[in-house]
Amino acid sequence: MCISLILQISHDEQTVFQVILLQPQHCSLTIYPLRREPSQSWYSRALGLKSVQQLLNVNPLIVSNSFVLFYALTVCYVRRTRQHQWRCSEVTFRSANQGLCEQWITVINEQLSLLTNRPKSLLVYINPYGGKRRGKRIYEQKVAPLFRRACISADVIVTEQANHARDHLKTEANLEKYDGVVCVGGDGMFSEIIHGLITRTQTDHQVDQNLSDAELVPCSLRIGIIPAGSTDCICFATVGTNDPVTSALHIIVGDSQPMDVCSVHHNQTFLRYSVSLLGYGFYGDILTDSERKRWLGPARYDLSGAKTFLNHNYYEGTVSFLPAEDDMGNPRDKLQCRSGRKLQRKARERKESLEALAIRGKFIAINAASMSCACPRSPKGLSPSAHLADGTTDLILVRKCSRLDFLRHLLRHTNKADQFDHSFVEVHRVRKFRFQPRHYELLSLEDLSEPPKKASFRPICSGPTGCNYGSAYSSWNCDGEILPHAAIQVRYATMTAMHTLGFLRSSSDFLHHTLKKIISCT
Repeated sequence: MCISLILQISHDEQTVFQVILLQPQHCSLTIYPLRREPSQSWYSRALGLKSVQQLLNVNPLIVSNSFVLFYALTVCYVRRTRQHQWRCSEVTFRSANQGLCEQWITVINEQLSLLTNRPKSLLVYINPYGGKRRGKRIYEQKVAPLFRRACISADVIVTEQANHARDHLKTEANLEKYDGVVCVGGDGMFSEIIHGLITRTQTDHQVDQNLSDAELVPCSLRIGIIPAGSTDCICFATVGTNDPVTSALHIIVGDSQPMDVCSVHHNQTFLRYSVSLLGYGFYGDILTDSERKRWLGPARYDLSGAKTFLNHNYYEGTVSFLPAEDDMGNPRDKLQCRSGRKLQRKARERKESLEALAIRGKFIAINAASMSCACPRSPKGLSPSAHLADGTTDLILVRKCSRLDFLRHLLRHTNKADQFDHSFVEVHRVRKFRFQPRHYELLSLEDLSEPPKKASFRPICSGPTGCNYGSAYSSWNCDGEILPHAAIQVRYATMTAMHTLGFLRSSSDFLHHTLKKIISCT
C-alpha cells in the first residue's frame, strides 16, 4: 500500500503532479509530473524528493490559488484473471481532507497487521540451471519487485551445484529469522527444499528417519514455489497454473496448502521423500534413459518416452498395500480436493484396523500419485481426484497389455476421458504400500546409469501382447530422481506448502471489514 498526493492545476488541467509515498513510515516521496501532449498520450519522469516541505520549497506557488491540493492513498490488491492467474492491480482514493486520508491509512495498516499469516522475511533459493535457465531472470524481473512492493525482505541464494539448497538448509541456514522458504526452479528444486527442511526438523527433534514406522515432526516453515522448471508439476497441481506472478502473489497474501509427503524406505534404510509421483516401470524407465541424454535439455523426456513406449517392457512383482477407509473417497469418484485440512482431520480421528491386501502380477507401470500430478500436457493429471492432504495416495496398477491398449490409456491423460476405465488398469486409495520384484537384485545408482545389457527394440507386433521382458527389474522414479532399490516400503505424512488453490473471498472480507471500520470512525 502507498499514499499519493495529487497536485493538480485547476485552470487548464494540463499538468498533474502525482506524489507517491511508497513507505509511509519512512516519509519517502517521489514526484511524477505528468504532462498531456496534443496526442493525448501521457508520459512520466520521476523526481526524487524527500518530504512535502521540500516540495513546497521547490515551488512556493504550489499552494497558491492556481492549484487545488488533493490527498490520496493508493491500495494495491490482487485481481483474479482467467485460468487461475492472479495479477496485481491498484485503486486510488482521493480527498481534499488530509486527516481523512491519514485515518484510512491508519485503519488499513491496523487491519493488515492482524493478518499474521503473511510473510515478512523469506529465504529464497534460485536454481539458475533448471528448465530453460531462466530462474534468475524470472525472480529479478517478476517476483522481486512484488516482494519489495509488499515490504517483504528476502535473502537470495543462487545455487551452484546439485543439492546446494538441501545441504545449506540441513546445516547452515538460520531458519529462526525467516517466515518461509521460497524455491525458484522446478520440481527437483522443490524436492531439495523438502529434503533439507524435513531432515533438519527431524534432526533437531532427534527422530531417526531410517525407521519406517517413526512419527515425523511437521516443519514449522512453509515452502513457496516460483515455477521456473521444465514441467513444474507440483506448482500446476496446487495453484492451477505455471505463472510466476500468480505464485508470488499467493506467497505475499499468505495462502497455504497442506500436502502429503511420503517417506520411502528399503528395509530399515531411508531413501527419499516424495510429494507427487512414485513411478515404477514405464515412468522409471523414461527417467533412467533420459538421464543419459541430459545434454538434450527438456527434449530428452520426449525422446526417452517414445523409446520406452516402443520397448514396451513389463515387470513381475508383488504389491502389498493398506487400503484407506471408505469415507476417504474413491480415486474414481471425480471429486476434486477442495478441503485438505478437513480430510486430514478425518483421517486422524478415524483409526480402524484394516487388513492389508496383496496383488501379484506382470505390470507395465506402477504409479503412486499423492496429488493429481497435473501439468500443461496433462491438465487432469495421472489421478484427477487425488487429494492433497488426506494422508493417502492413489495407487495405479497398469497390468501387461498390448501397445495399442497402453497407448489408449496414455492418451486419456490428455483429455477428459476416464483413464482408469480399462480392464488392465486398477486403482486403489491406500495409506501405505510395499513392492517386491519377483527377481530382485541389489542395485546402485552407478548400475542404473549404465546402458542395459539388452537394448534392442522388439517388433511392434511380436507375441500376443507385444510386451518385452528383457530385464528382471525397473527403477523407481521418485519426483524425478532415481531410487537405488526396486524393493521399497512407502508411508504417508502431511506437511505444509506456502501456496494453495487461491480464493479471493478472504481478501474481499478484509476490504469489507476495513471499509466498515473507516465509516464508523468518520
